[in-house]
Order: sequence, then structure tokens, then C-alpha cells
Amino acid sequence: MSVVIIAPLLAACLSWWLLAIFLPVLRRRFLDQPNQRSSHRVPTARGGGVVFVLVASVASGISLLSASLPALQLPQVALSLATFPLAVVGFLDDRQNLPPGWRYGVQLFTALLLLLLSPMAIPWIAFPLLLIAITAVINFVNFMDGLDGLVAGCMAVALAAAALKLSAPWPVWALVGALLGFLVWNWSPAKVFMGDVGSTYLGAVFAGLVLQVPSWPDALALLLVATPLVGDACVCVPRRFIAGQRVFQAHRLHLFQRLHQAGWPHARVSSLYIVATVVLALALLWGGLSWVISLAALELLIGVWLDQRVAVPFVVASRS
Repeated sequence: MSVVIIAPLLAACLSWWLLAIFLPVLRRRFLDQPNQRSSHRVPTARGGGVVFVLVASVASGISLLSASLPALQLPQVALSLATFPLAVVGFLDDRQNLPPGWRYGVQLFTALLLLLLSPMAIPWIAFPLLLIAITAVINFVNFMDGLDGLVAGCMAVALAAAALKLSAPWPVWALVGALLGFLVWNWSPAKVFMGDVGSTYLGAVFAGLVLQVPSWPDALALLLVATPLVGDACVCVPRRFIAGQRVFQAHRLHLFQRLHQAGWPHARVSSLYIVATVVLALALLWGGLSWVISLAALELLIGVWLDQRVAVPFVVASRS
């Protein structure tokens, strides 16, 4: 239990301190200028996710060099390093937009590494489908990084649930703590955004942890903990496709964005999604798959109600 407390606490302090040092540089070189699709109105630094990527990667490197880990925990520790190239590409993309083919190529390579690190028996015939599924999770988490504290808060909860479920080693908890240290700067009104370097990395690490569980039902249960994030994107993408829109073009049509357009402040929307993730995390830890499925379905129904009764209508938002 001391690992669950000490590792994230130290990592949170280190992440907060590093961001305080990096923030002037990010403001000069990685300034996000608001546009008509932005949810913020003030130019804000992005790329802040580099701090929790560095903290988690260094923690993993130290742990691997210590050579004192049980064999079963080695893949869990290696996740931060396996996903590091994806974070590098995200960092470069935050500085200057890279070709989509390059980004997706690195995502596929990362997804392949995550599958190879998984202890589950995966038929080779299932590899193509799983590669696509992993890259979908990476991109869905990235798509959802549009409000202050939303992705950082939800992923901190989801990663903590995964760490508890797996009895994960301290480097995984270091990532949770580093993410919380970042969240202090990212909460509304945000002083820095995580950028692609952070969002794609978090999506990949979470997908990797999902693949570390002992069985496919357990994997499904853990994946469903991220329903508030992944579910919103998973509904929005086919909805835009049916409407004849360019799926990968920037937009403001996710439920969280339309709730914000309806007058909800950043903190209220983010808090709603974080609390919903906490509920599913508790269901995972105390009730198992059946509880998670039931509550995830209930939350999706609540999302439909919010979509129809509270948020700016999808058709109206499509015109803006």
C-alpha cells in the first residue's frame, strides 16, 4: 500500500515542478491560438503532456534497470517505454503538423508492441482487428482532449483502476501521480494543454494495460471504465460519417463540446465525465464485469438524455 501512496505523491510533485520550469518555453514555442472550433478564448501553451511522459518513462527505466521485478510485471513497466516513440511523434506534431500517414504508422507500430507485450493468448488472425482497435482507442482519447482537465482527470482515474486491478508495480502509479501533478496546471482555467504528446500517449498506455489483464472478459471490463471518454468519441465518429462529414477533420460535435456550447463551464463538464469514470472504476473493483456493463449502459443512456435535452443539438452544432 505504501507504493500506492509514495510513488504517485513523489511523481505528482516532480511533474508539477517540471511543468513550472517548462511552461515559459512552451508558451514561446507551443502556443495554441484559439480558433472558431476551440473551446478556449485565450492563447494557451500546449505540449505540457511531455512532463508526465518523461516522469513515467524515467520511472520505468529505473525500475527495469533495478532488475528486481517479477517476470509478470516486466511488460507493465515496459509500457511507458514502448509508447515513448508515439509521444515523441505527438510532441513533434504539437510543434508542427505532421502528415497523417506518419502519425498513424507510428500508432500501428505502437499497437503491435502492445500486443506483443500482452500475456494473453492472441490468435494471429485477430491481430489486424486488434491493431485497428488499439489505434482507435489512441485516437479517441486524443479526440476528447478539448476541455480543461477532461482527459487528464478521466485517465488518472482509469489508470489508477487498472493499476489496482493488476496490482501494478510502482512505475504505473508514478504515471498516475505525474498525471495528477499535470492536472493542477490543466484544470480550468487551464494554464497549459497536454497536446498530442500527452493524449496519444495516455490512450496507448491505457490500451496496453487493458491487454495486461489475464482474460478477455477482464479486458472488456477494464476498457469499459473509460466509457465516458471512449463512448463519446465512439458515438460521435459514426454519427459524423452518416452525416457525410469528414471524420478526421477538426470539429465541435462531441457531446462534451456541445454541453460546453450550451453554457456548461469547463469544470462542470469535466467533473461530470470524471465522476462517471470513478463510478465505473468502483464497479470494476467491487463488482466485476456485469456491474461495469450495467453501469456503462446506464451512463450511455444518460449521455443520450443530455444529448437530446441539454446539449446544443448535433445538427445545429454542425452548422457552426
